[in-house]
Amino acid sequence: MPQISVVIIAFNEEKNIARCIDSVLPLADEVIVIDSFSTDKTREIVLEKGGRIVEHKFDGHIEQKNWAITQAKYPHILSLDADEALSEELQHEILSVKENWHFDAYYFNRLTNYCGKWIKHSGWYPDQKLRLWDSRKGKWGGTNPHDKFELEAGASKKHLHGDLLHYSYYTISQHILQIEKFSSISAKEAVDNGKSMSIVGLILKPTWKFIRDYFFRLGILDGYYGFVICRLSAFATFTKCLKMIELAKHKT
Repeated sequence: MPQISVVIIAFNEEKNIARCIDSVLPLADEVIVIDSFSTDKTREIVLEKGGRIVEHKFDGHIEQKNWAITQAKYPHILSLDADEALSEELQHEILSVKENWHFDAYYFNRLTNYCGKWIKHSGWYPDQKLRLWDSRKGKWGGTNPHDKFELEAGASKKHLHGDLLHYSYYTISQHILQIEKFSSISAKEAVDNGKSMSIVGLILKPTWKFIRDYFFRLGILDGYYGFVICRLSAFATFTKCLKMIELAKHKT
């Protein structure tokens, strides 16, 4: 039976970290939190829960998560963000995997709670995440801030039942502030990687984003918050595109 290191990255997560750790205690052989020098009670809560704290400067989501792997005692890793937690069904699934590990990696759906409402559509569910794996079979990649674990060629994976519960935003204002932060990171990454944006793209991309998420991905069924999410997602796309144009101008 493999031992599992649960690796969590955190910064000022006193509101979420206890719930996250409590959800993994039935299956974890180690809980390690990579903390970007929190100024709240995150550190104290982790230590109270029996976790191990390692402080490390945050240089990007991908960079932080790849570094975090190097701090784990065991190669079999469950990687979570501090605002996530395992559902009871997913706990049982992972315990079964631990007793009979057959694949290189396991993925599952993430269900997001937005301002107190579970979002079942809007392009947010099912949001499949690969979070349980043999760390010798891949590494974190993607484009900041949207990281993803990339398996090496030929690695096997399996879908597990149960949801990874994501407690995203407690207020709409939090969401808007995150859009400002993440759109800057995404725009810079895109421009640095040689991507460009046109005025036509600035108009069409946000429009299509809203239409797709609200109508085709049934955001309309999520009620008031479905509309808010789809509208703000389109705004996030618009903001990223606009920042890409501005960054490109400053580079020339």
